[in-house]
Amino acid sequence: MKKLAAILAVAALSVGALTGCGSKADDKVIKVAATAVPHAELLEQAKPILEEQGYKLEIQVFNDYVQPNEVVEAGDFDANYFQHIPYLNSFNEEKGTHLVNAGGIHYEPFGIYPGKESDLANIEGATIAVPNDTTNEARALLLLQDNGIIKLKDGADLTATKVDIVENPYNIELVEVEAAQVPRTLPDVSFAVMNGNYALEAGYSVAKDALAYESADSVAASTYVNIIAVKEGNENSPKIQALVAALKSDAIKQYIADNYDGGVIAYK
Repeated sequence: MKKLAAILAVAALSVGALTGCGSKADDKVIKVAATAVPHAELLEQAKPILEEQGYKLEIQVFNDYVQPNEVVEAGDFDANYFQHIPYLNSFNEEKGTHLVNAGGIHYEPFGIYPGKESDLANIEGATIAVPNDTTNEARALLLLQDNGIIKLKDGADLTATKVDIVENPYNIELVEVEAAQVPRTLPDVSFAVMNGNYALEAGYSVAKDALAYESADSVAASTYVNIIAVKEGNENSPKIQALVAALKSDAIKQYIADNYDGGVIAYK
């Protein structure tokens, strides 16, 4: 019996040693779920920075705004990089998830882009495509308001929807579309208000193509900074702190300035 107990004890120690080694190895692997542009591109630039610190960065690209949060909540990924804080808060509230902000990296100015019309002087009776999710539709409406196209009721800011429009002097019609699909509507609408990342993916430049866009000192610019999101409790882990620091490094800031023509702006 004593011999059997000794064998079992050794076996338990061996398993513990093996799992311990696996855990240490996992601590040096950072799995991040991201949308393609610019998030996955910036993560690729961060790889060598993290490699110098002994970390291996693994990136998986997703084409929607739901799965990246679900896989982090489930523990399959360490972090995601695709969203801003209002969207994160809304997602947590609606889905019961426990995701938190580990660090702000950049923001992408929303822009009004030409569709069948190329000049905002032709706004009378225009159809304008906007994202249909709560936070991004509000942002689109605020941009339209900033450019004198509509007026929202007092207090309708980051939660505004089209029912909050109190003045529509140009009789525009809003076409609510899933954010990723907005670029595809351009042949069918007068104008479209697009998320910066989807505009980039569709080959549009804020500086060259947008007819109007959010200013750097706007409330939207500071509110909608894109973040590294993690499951609550992991925000201060060494590898997450290393990831955030790499993405906020001078090298990444320079890459952003050199490659996105104003469509991506590094957060302070």
